Amino acid sequence: MATFSLEIITPYRQFFSGEAEAVVFTIPDGEYGVQAGHAPTVTVVVPCTLRYKVDGQWQTAAVTSGIAEIMPEYTILLVAAAEHPDEIDLNRAEAALQRAEEKLRLQGSFQDHLSAQAALSRAMARLKTGKKP
Repeated sequence: MATFSLEIITPYRQFFSGEAEAVVFTIPDGEYGVQAGHAPTVTVVVPCTLRYKVDGQWQTAAVTSGIAEIMPEYTILLVAAAEHPDEIDLNRAEAALQRAEEKLRLQGSFQDHLSAQAALSRAMARLKTGKKP
C-alpha cells in the first residue's frame, strides 16, 4: 500500500511524525479517511479517537479539536492535545465527563453551554480511546 507523510502536532509536542498508510479522524460531518494521493483539503478536526495505520498496524490516539491540512503526499494535523491510550487516566477522564454533564444541566450562559459541550466531547473521546477492547 502507498504511504504518505503524516504529522500529528500539538502545542506541547510532536505526537507522531512518519510514513503512514492511512489516517481516520472525525470532522463535523462524520469520519474522514485519508490515504496517499488524497485531494488537497483543509478541514476541522473534532475531538475523537483518531486511527492511523503504520506498517500494516492500526494505532489509536485521543485527539482534541484542531485542523488538518491534507495534500496528496502529506497530511498534517494540528490539534490542541493528543494522547496514546496508555497515557489516558480513565478516572480523571470519567470525572471530567461527569463535570461536563453537570454543567450542561445547569442553566448558564451560551458560552458556558459551548464550553461544557467541548469538555464533554473531549472526555468522551479520551474514555473511548483509553478503554481496552
